Amino acid sequence: MQFIFAFLVGGTLCLIGQLLIDLTSLTPARILTGFVVAGVVLSAIGLYQPLVELAGAGATVPLSGFGHLMATGVREAVDKDGAIGILTGALTAAAGGISAAVVFSLFAGLLSKPKEK
Repeated sequence: MQFIFAFLVGGTLCLIGQLLIDLTSLTPARILTGFVVAGVVLSAIGLYQPLVELAGAGATVPLSGFGHLMATGVREAVDKDGAIGILTGALTAAAGGISAAVVFSLFAGLLSKPKEK
């Protein structure tokens, strides 16, 4: 059943993104940033964690899940380290994902050949 919920939640998030691309004049960068901020806001008001528990990867893989991860990291770091956790929590919690993105981007750049226009 979790696969169905993951598909439905992840698909709904993708549908929202596609509708924003098709029906608004927002740039893709603004839409991506909006998804991260939406994840932070929904996590801050307590609505994203139940979605994660329901849908698993359907809620954690999209960019809104990245915002949720950062908000959770900040919350835990503030509880542990105090106010300095505001600055360090998001990067500590998301370090694995950010590192993987940098490394895989490096390999993709080294292994691909750009086309001349």
